[in-house]
Amino acid sequence: MTYDVAVVGSGFSAIALTINLLRFLPSSASIAVVGDDPGFGRGTAYRTEFYLHRLNVPAARMSAFPDRPDDFVEWLRRQGRAVFAEDFASRGDYGLYLRDTLASLLRPRERRAHVDFIKAKATACVECERDGLVFCLDNTGELKARNVVLALGVGNADLPLPATRIDRDVHSRIVENPWRLGWLSRVGREDEICIFGSGLTMIDQVLSLRAQGHRGRIHVLSRRGLVPHAHPLRRAAPVPPELAESREISALLHALRRQARAGADWRGVVDGLRPQTQALWQSLSRDQRSRFLRHALAWWNIHRHRIAPDVSARFDALLKDGTVTVHAGFLQSLDREGEGAGIRYRKRGTKEIVSFRADWIVNCTGMERAGIGHSPLLRAMRDREMIAMDDLGLGISVDAQSRVVDPQGKPQPGLFAAGALTAGQFWEITAVPDIRVQAKALAETIAGDIARNLPWPARIA
Repeated sequence: MTYDVAVVGSGFSAIALTINLLRFLPSSASIAVVGDDPGFGRGTAYRTEFYLHRLNVPAARMSAFPDRPDDFVEWLRRQGRAVFAEDFASRGDYGLYLRDTLASLLRPRERRAHVDFIKAKATACVECERDGLVFCLDNTGELKARNVVLALGVGNADLPLPATRIDRDVHSRIVENPWRLGWLSRVGREDEICIFGSGLTMIDQVLSLRAQGHRGRIHVLSRRGLVPHAHPLRRAAPVPPELAESREISALLHALRRQARAGADWRGVVDGLRPQTQALWQSLSRDQRSRFLRHALAWWNIHRHRIAPDVSARFDALLKDGTVTVHAGFLQSLDREGEGAGIRYRKRGTKEIVSFRADWIVNCTGMERAGIGHSPLLRAMRDREMIAMDDLGLGISVDAQSRVVDPQGKPQPGLFAAGALTAGQFWEITAVPDIRVQAKALAETIAGDIARNLPWPARIA
């Protein structure tokens, strides 16, 4: 069987694509969804059941449909949740919403496209002149599709340390993937913890530790020691940004700071920028994008990706009572020390070396943006010159319509990408409000191609 569309992946981008394909494809069409995550669509983020793992966007802006903005809030009310439009719902509830939304679209079998969910991992891909793309699966199967959307997630970033400075005996005390929550059961009540990374994942892990009864000290180490800011209790209205005409990063940031100093709430200024972020990113030269990534990204992240007010209050209390200490510096070495590890780092802005001990080391340095390194499929496609990294290594090269571009700059027939893999083109493409717009546009494009019944090699002529 050759499917009309294959969605490769099992995270939010994949479920958003599948939901929109079911809305726009005719009942005669066929869809294959390929992924090996049993919690399809919920992924790591939305499978959590801990109530303090909250969305960092208010419920009113988390509908799966850009043209039905109240959908998530209405679902919450049907479940009896006492959540208002500007509240921050739990991520677990959002995962259940996605599951229910997909289920509701799958029920009318006779009126919607045929869908097969294939629990496997795609490992290789070849082009076939007649059938489009052919994928090899790790269950020894094969899948053919005329249109393919790569909706793969991204992997954990590596520990920020040269391998030669890690004592081999320390590895048993390093938690490389904190979302495999089984590690929490091995932590003693008074154990000292060192967390690498000071972003959103760190906040989640600190609160998870406290909920599990941990009462020991927690050290947080990152290069700049910056932690996410909080959303206000009452949302500031978005303020249209007064941007400089120059596309120099320093001039753009100066204009935003000037606007905030003039009296506008900085949160409103940042939120007002959001509708323009993708176009602004695309207007920057490669050098200016690179400057932003080197010098401004960390500050952008803590201002742009904020946390719920009550989550922030709990974390701030731990900072104030000394339970959590945030260190800014550069990791130098990890050595065995008793049953735990000795951590040495160079304090930021100085040559001073600081040391402390921890029973556990947790990697919360975040997610790598480029997904090629951890994906056998993408590595195989790169080796066949079907895909290419974007020039800053943020993802794979795509055009403005999310069509995958090969190393020669040519869009590939019937091959698309969605979500974080397209960050090089769109930058702001990891949050639900951005991905849902992309998913709807992709579904409409693919539905149009199928309706016109274009032969596969002519899709982009």
